[in-house]
Amino acid sequence: MISGKELIRLGFAPSKLFSLAIAEFANRDNVTDDSIVSFMNTHVTKVYELQPPVPFHKNILVETDEEVQNLNLVIADMESIMVTPHIVDGCIMPDSMPTSNGHIPVGGVIVTNGTIHPSWHSADICCSVMMTNFGKVDPKEVLDAANNVTHFGPGGRPEYSELTAELYNEFLTNKYLSSARSMELAASHLGTQGDGNHFLFVGVSKSTGDTMLVTHHGSRGVGAALYKKGIMTAESFRKEISPMTNKKNAWIPYDSDEGREYWSALQIVRKWTKLNHNTIHTAVSDTINIKPINNIWNEHNFVFKDGDLFYHAKGATPLDAKFVPDSADGLRLIPLNMSEPILVVKGDTTSSNLGFAPHGAGRNIGRSQHKRNNSDRTIDEIFKEETAKLDVRFFSNRVDISELPSAYKNASEIRKQMDEFNLGTVVDEIMPYGCIMAGEFDRTYRPKQLNRKKQR
Repeated sequence: MISGKELIRLGFAPSKLFSLAIAEFANRDNVTDDSIVSFMNTHVTKVYELQPPVPFHKNILVETDEEVQNLNLVIADMESIMVTPHIVDGCIMPDSMPTSNGHIPVGGVIVTNGTIHPSWHSADICCSVMMTNFGKVDPKEVLDAANNVTHFGPGGRPEYSELTAELYNEFLTNKYLSSARSMELAASHLGTQGDGNHFLFVGVSKSTGDTMLVTHHGSRGVGAALYKKGIMTAESFRKEISPMTNKKNAWIPYDSDEGREYWSALQIVRKWTKLNHNTIHTAVSDTINIKPINNIWNEHNFVFKDGDLFYHAKGATPLDAKFVPDSADGLRLIPLNMSEPILVVKGDTTSSNLGFAPHGAGRNIGRSQHKRNNSDRTIDEIFKEETAKLDVRFFSNRVDISELPSAYKNASEIRKQMDEFNLGTVVDEIMPYGCIMAGEFDRTYRPKQLNRKKQR
């Protein structure tokens, strides 16, 4: 029986291939060095070099100095990424903004052949939006009910901790999701929305006058746990098959056991995230005792598959029906900021949009810089000015000015550029009444746990 030491003696560096070779020769007699070397050379892993940069489509126009600086950073990041092996196409959207040096920007779409890049979907896997139509009901009644059932901030909650039997089994049988920690997060984080730019929005349809509830959040701790495992798996492949590739661009080959299992895990997390949205919407409808008319749901931070091609959308709304198979009407949601309508859009794939649209308004500067730019005014002054005539609430009772309208790009410019670059057609607008966001909180902050489900 051969061993790892024997393979090293024959000149091979330790790799995943060792276990395959040891299994191959475990029960053979009279194994020769030549037969081992032949087997190893036949199965040796191909090492991928960086490729010439693949051109990408720029669906964006800029005017101000801030916009120019923002775009230059976005382009620099995309150009550094497009040398990664297996990339075949890419584009950026009007709401694009850089995340960090050499990392996929928000508003970026990158298409690869046969590879999944965990870093490109980030820890907020399947960040998404869902809209429910409540008909002719007072929007204040919906927002008040939502205020009592949603949950922002860190941690989980006990009220909505039951997975469906089918989803529970899917978690249990996937190696990336079956740990006790992942299972606990899947239960305790149901009905929670996190922090940052996630929101609960109530508005009125411009075309029908119906009151609409829209939630925006991702997969919470469930997705974050999967992301960490995906990053580790991708890095193990990178070291072996493409050490020249930037760690931020490491991939998992889809044709490997790890790749197929990771793809399956992504689909399970997608189901969980949709359930999380539904949990909140159902709780609101139960509270006001109104049966919803219909809903729309789409993710905008995910990996989409079409044959051998994988579309990594970091903050980009899928227009093409092939990317959202559980949506029969082709309608998608694009939120801008709390004082602007949420756009209901339809659209077609073009050579430059690759089947995607913006996912929101984006930013030209970071949160901290925005706060420094407004340090000459009080938070209360800024809040009153920017939320006039709106019912805006922060779950922590501490206003976060980096989520107010002025922190984002000009919404009208985003809409103009959607028309300019054929990035979806607006078919309705949800006019804002009010919203709930997490707000500022520190690490010791823990929202009061209210068992509202038992009270109903």
